[in-house]
Amino acid sequence: MKLLLAEDERELSAALCAILRHNNYSVDAVYDGEDALAYAVSGDYDGVILDIMLPRRDGVSVLTELRRRGIDVPVLLLTAKSGVSDRINGLDAGADDYLTKPFDIGELLARIRAMMRRRTPYIPAELKYGNVRLNRDTLELSVEGGGSCRLGNREFQMLEMMMQSPQRVISTEQFMSHIWGYDSDAEIGVVWVYISHLRKKLAALGANVEIKAQRGVGYSLEIKREQK
Repeated sequence: MKLLLAEDERELSAALCAILRHNNYSVDAVYDGEDALAYAVSGDYDGVILDIMLPRRDGVSVLTELRRRGIDVPVLLLTAKSGVSDRINGLDAGADDYLTKPFDIGELLARIRAMMRRRTPYIPAELKYGNVRLNRDTLELSVEGGGSCRLGNREFQMLEMMMQSPQRVISTEQFMSHIWGYDSDAEIGVVWVYISHLRKKLAALGANVEIKAQRGVGYSLEIKREQK
């Protein structure tokens, strides 16, 4: 899942990004309210973590504008203010949840998970397609009656996207945006590299599914033709 983090304290932002990525989230980081609004409007995010006290435009103002535009992405507000009136203002502006600094990282992760569950369709802990199983908790790829292996973070995220929508073509740009983020320095060819890794792992495990490419369009996960 892809998150937008708007936090002007650079060290805190860097630490939160590292923790979120370690927990299999893709993250774009911005440091002021104007960028937060621009990214949230133009990006494809599953959730937004938004500090209230941002330069250039405060978090509540950003949230109010998002809701005015009909953007219903889940938003978790972060703030050093602990007053009841501050929480009420944030929730009334359209926030899904509210967390006061300093906070425990475990609680932050739990609130993000809860926020996602409220707003997204139920996704089981184990995704299934053909004889392939992908465990979303352990990042383990396995084949019924065969072996298993643990995927790297980006391999997992790519296969997760394809297994959530099998047979749907996902463009290289969608992979780049959702997994690497808009500000990534990675070359677009990195998508092909990870696709190649996944193909080899699926074949080695004896999967009856394959990743098919449509030149100039993207990639999709399909049942192998001879086994349909």
